[in-house]
Amino acid sequence: MDSTPSQKNLLRLRCSVQNYDWGLKGHDSQVARLYALNSGSETRPDSPYAELWMGTHESGPSFVVQAPRASNGVSVDVDVDVDDDVGVSLKKWISENPNVLGDKVLHNWGCDLPFLFKVLSVAKALSIQAHPNKELARALHKARPDVYKDDNHKPEMALAITEFEALCGFISLEEKWDNISLSLLPGSQFFSSFRSTVLRFTGYLYYGYEVYKELKGVLCYVPEIIDMVGSAYANQILHVNEQDGEEKVKYILRSIFTKLMLASKEMIMKVLSNIKSRLQIESQVRKLTDKELLVLRLEKQYPADVGVISAFFFNYVKLNPGEALYLGADEPHAYVSGECIECMATSDNVVRAGLTPKHRDVKTLCSMLTYKQGFPEILQGVPLNSYVRRYLPPFDEFEVDRCILPRGASTVFPAVLGPSIFLVMAGEGIMHAGSFKGELVTEGDVLFAPANTEISIESESELQLYRAGVNDRFFQASL
Repeated sequence: MDSTPSQKNLLRLRCSVQNYDWGLKGHDSQVARLYALNSGSETRPDSPYAELWMGTHESGPSFVVQAPRASNGVSVDVDVDVDDDVGVSLKKWISENPNVLGDKVLHNWGCDLPFLFKVLSVAKALSIQAHPNKELARALHKARPDVYKDDNHKPEMALAITEFEALCGFISLEEKWDNISLSLLPGSQFFSSFRSTVLRFTGYLYYGYEVYKELKGVLCYVPEIIDMVGSAYANQILHVNEQDGEEKVKYILRSIFTKLMLASKEMIMKVLSNIKSRLQIESQVRKLTDKELLVLRLEKQYPADVGVISAFFFNYVKLNPGEALYLGADEPHAYVSGECIECMATSDNVVRAGLTPKHRDVKTLCSMLTYKQGFPEILQGVPLNSYVRRYLPPFDEFEVDRCILPRGASTVFPAVLGPSIFLVMAGEGIMHAGSFKGELVTEGDVLFAPANTEISIESESELQLYRAGVNDRFFQASL
């Protein structure tokens, strides 16, 4: 089944916006700017604009609002039954034209897009969260459809537009702390003497930079965590060595993390107060680390929240523009600040446990996590040509292309076996697709491209655009 010629044209989409509290406000938000350009709506300067959604999910659907526009301003006919006010939803249009998905996508995922494409503008940290695997997603949706909106899993990838910060996955155990004595535990006389000696003679480089990247170091240098979880749990971590298996380490980590996340409100408030007081004193004799400064920032955003303390357990990741990270099911994370392109399987399932006023399901989150440790893989993108890089996470549902096209340059996106969505982030150019030649695109435009459609583009000013589509590895594996 191939796309018919009349269905190889680009479809212009009107997209949905989410005004979550953590979003950047008004003109500071890329989401606000793109949404205003895409929809023709005015934005409110004091309102947060957190996410622009491009896809078919019912929580933020896209609509086919008009036929493509030629470079001379003349509309071109395509097979779309469009409502003048809102337009037909993209999901409905696909259901009426399923061949636009291509055979393999239609066979594997049915009559819907397998991916959801987003732009995020993050002013303050999102929740400590994880996304369920397919089996758990079905169970959660069945039990609480008001909270868990669908029954799909949600692997995802974030591609930085600006400098971007995130907490992602558990820090490593690290063997260098295997021989730490129990006398180093907080509360012992030797512990206080040891910390003072480290501060006096080694400075913050070893104490500050290294230890917060390893779990044993955190337990030794954040004594307040021992107050929360108890010495018995801490001793289990401190006694683990390279002879112990991975599953034992995961079991111990799960126990101590669950104990921390289920601490009483009174204990959380006390521990955060003690951490703040200690760091204020220590800042007089050493430079605070990035992780410590982050914890203080998070505490200002979410006072008395256990998620602030849990940040010590996670990798602190800083992405430069053009770098990406991906997250599988059941992996803990929290985006902290910055703006990014995000792509994921079509789902809105989130299990939250901290840094949020929303519904929390702490026990579910603690039980579902994989407790894998180590720094996440950072994707730089694979160059397809001089202007386009492709980001390929290990998930079938999606991939993302990033295209930076100088003024007067041109490039071609070869036909692929599945559908694509294009977002023009900045600039303008002329797109050619299928039987139609000369589609004018400008910043804020979002376009749907059916399967098996070759697209070429010529820039009239420096053009930045992104494409989301089904992962090429899926098609290669099914050959």
